Amino acid sequence: MLRTPLHQYHLEHGAQMVEFAGWEMPIMYRWPDKIGGGGGIHEEHKQVRRSGGFFDVSHMGRVRVKGRHARRFLERICTRRISDMQNGQCRYSLVCNGNGGVMDDVLVYRLDDDEFLVVVNASNREKLLAHFENSKGDLVVECEDRTAKTAMVAIQGPRVMDLISRFSREIPTLKRYRFVEKNYLIMKLLVSRTGYTGEDGVEVILPANMVGMAMKMLLKDIGEGDETIIKPAGLGCRDTLRMEAGMPLYGHELGENINALASGLDFAMNLDKDADERGEPFIGMEALKKTRDAGGPSERLVGLLVDGKRTARAHMSVHAGGKHIGEVTSACLSPTLERPIAMAYMLAEHAEPGTRVTIDTGKENKLEAEVCPLPFYKAPKPAAKAN
Repeated sequence: MLRTPLHQYHLEHGAQMVEFAGWEMPIMYRWPDKIGGGGGIHEEHKQVRRSGGFFDVSHMGRVRVKGRHARRFLERICTRRISDMQNGQCRYSLVCNGNGGVMDDVLVYRLDDDEFLVVVNASNREKLLAHFENSKGDLVVECEDRTAKTAMVAIQGPRVMDLISRFSREIPTLKRYRFVEKNYLIMKLLVSRTGYTGEDGVEVILPANMVGMAMKMLLKDIGEGDETIIKPAGLGCRDTLRMEAGMPLYGHELGENINALASGLDFAMNLDKDADERGEPFIGMEALKKTRDAGGPSERLVGLLVDGKRTARAHMSVHAGGKHIGEVTSACLSPTLERPIAMAYMLAEHAEPGTRVTIDTGKENKLEAEVCPLPFYKAPKPAAKAN
């Protein structure tokens, strides 16, 4: 298995390591006493919602797209409009196949007129690199995989910006989906106000060989014991956090056999890109237009509030009136709501909030649930600071 540059850090902080998309990654921690002890998925989740968590996301792919036609290439690849992006801006987008299915969801960073960075899911990195190469045509563009040369960490939670303000005035002033490149000693950091937890925070990309030095900078003066502002968190709570925030995960809510329009991510698809003189159709756009013009996809992604204490599981069948109407994609016991929640694709005519459904567990006892809007949780807006 591949290991991230933070592997030793995980071992020193009591991480339980598992295989994920070919990488050895922390699923959860047993925190050392010097940062409060305890740990586990439930505690890590609450730590992020209450204060802050530190995630190693170096397994995510980082691809630099550079060249005279870099912008045109990304217009062709991405469902989101790229031509009106500004330097220092990030934009969430999908990458589709010719049928309008989702090959991946990505984050595009505009570094300059002819230079971008695309962050992709770990499980799709090699597939997308091949897709990028096959989609260049006669465009002058170079796609460089920088995953092994860099590390990436996410620091998420309501107290994160107060912590960062101790060593940077600029970063806490960033708007959402904006980034800045900072020189610190002998390394360059790319810091974006982005995340995958539903909380405020940043994601940081840095040279792989500078991780030790950066860790001392990022996590110094964070308090001790139960007052520790930032504690390490693993993939387990990253999943429960993103579920509460209604964020899709490739292989669950997104996939090549799932029509992009069914995902509810309409904001990430500009089906009129060819009307822009600087734009051009993206791969899969015509298929998605046909779906839209025919009345939309037959299924919709919905949230489910499950009765009782038992949780559903992915791939469980959803029923209404004795008929199969959908399938669970993700589910967990929500640490914030303290009840089971799930996401599911269901026939559009049953997707209205308030609709009662039954989840088939494969056993005699079924689960009762109610359709609800996504997300399940929204972080409170930070209070305005007094002048």
